[in-house]
Amino acid sequence: MGFWKSLFSNSAVEPAKKTRLRPVANQNGQIFFSTDRDIDLYELEELCDSVGWSRRPVRKVRIALQHSFVVISMWEQRGGFRRLIGFARATSDHAFNATIWDVVVHPDFQGKGLGKALMLEVIKELRRADISNISLFADAHVVNFYSQLGFNPDPEGIKGMFWYP
Repeated sequence: MGFWKSLFSNSAVEPAKKTRLRPVANQNGQIFFSTDRDIDLYELEELCDSVGWSRRPVRKVRIALQHSFVVISMWEQRGGFRRLIGFARATSDHAFNATIWDVVVHPDFQGKGLGKALMLEVIKELRRADISNISLFADAHVVNFYSQLGFNPDPEGIKGMFWYP
């Protein structure tokens, strides 16, 4: 529970600068986070391809972005070149609950703390909106990553239930 308490009282959740892009230190260039939803969907698809995700229809991805409560993209800037290297989004009831979806970091940028930084940006935006219950679904190979960020399996052992056509 210490992680969640830190989100409510830590300076890490100070309101972000009013700029759309927030820089993060990087030895090869600059890394920026953006809340701008105007993302090239084909570039997003290439990012998802880079980690082996199944292709999704671009028209549905567009709808998902439009209906998301929070959208955070992560960009590498080198001179005049800008590249999408990370992405996450969350849906919400706009009052109490949010679920984080589609967290992805390009393999060239994994293992450098950028996934953690991306997640902290999403959580910061959700906390700014006074959302206090944050959930996500994690594949087995990334459970440790989310656990290190303070996410816990359901203490009641309740398993998610899904319906697929």
